[in-house]
Amino acid sequence: MFKTKLSIVIITYNEEKLISKCIGSVRQIADEIIVVDSYSKDRTVEIAENLGATVIPHKFEGHIQQKNWAKDQSQYDFVLSLDADEVVSDELAQSILEVKQIGFNFPGYYVNRLNYIGNKPIKTNGWYPDSKLRLWNKNLGKWGGTNPHDKFLLPLGYSKTTLKGDLIHYSYVNLKEVWLKGKQYGLLAAPYISKISTFSILAQMFSSPILRWFKSYFIRGGIINGWTGFVIAMAQSREAWVKYSRGLTIRLFGK
Repeated sequence: MFKTKLSIVIITYNEEKLISKCIGSVRQIADEIIVVDSYSKDRTVEIAENLGATVIPHKFEGHIQQKNWAKDQSQYDFVLSLDADEVVSDELAQSILEVKQIGFNFPGYYVNRLNYIGNKPIKTNGWYPDSKLRLWNKNLGKWGGTNPHDKFLLPLGYSKTTLKGDLIHYSYVNLKEVWLKGKQYGLLAAPYISKISTFSILAQMFSSPILRWFKSYFIRGGIINGWTGFVIAMAQSREAWVKYSRGLTIRLFGK
């Protein structure tokens, strides 16, 4: 008998390839599974419902907005928030079960996320441990950050701890997708960047891409991962360039 109930909350859009792995990895630890779907056009909803999840349709207005809305649909106070391309490892699931048995003694729990490209785990370029605050009391915090790089925020003073085991993140199919998403993420962040001063945008536009590449490739070990490490560093640099250059265009010309 567990002292605390746990809601699993997942946001989805056209995730039929991975949603079954995601839900399957949490069925033993969940007291309910909520899927908030942005009107998928594939079999995501059908698969999720067949696996016992409650699916709630909701228009997507941004990662932060969607996740804040989704957490409020859960029945229980403690929530484990997942993306559809994330899978809870056996070790992490066991850690969560052990915490449920004694009760959640912390307002928030970090997990280490292990990112994959295809079938290859990546531990260079600052990708691991990709620590995320993903299990928390929904009444004490909210999602913040800058889209698409959201993060859950608990007020200062609330204690947190880290669970054993990894959250497996099937981030990218291949290196081409890494490169393309560097641009995509930059474009998503640009409207938020456009709100800061022109001088700050210009300064960051020329310095940030170089610094991000250097840090990723040399300081964070990308160089030891060969071509893969190089492409990741270049994609991170590209994201920074697109984010600030596009943000400047929006600030100066409004589009």
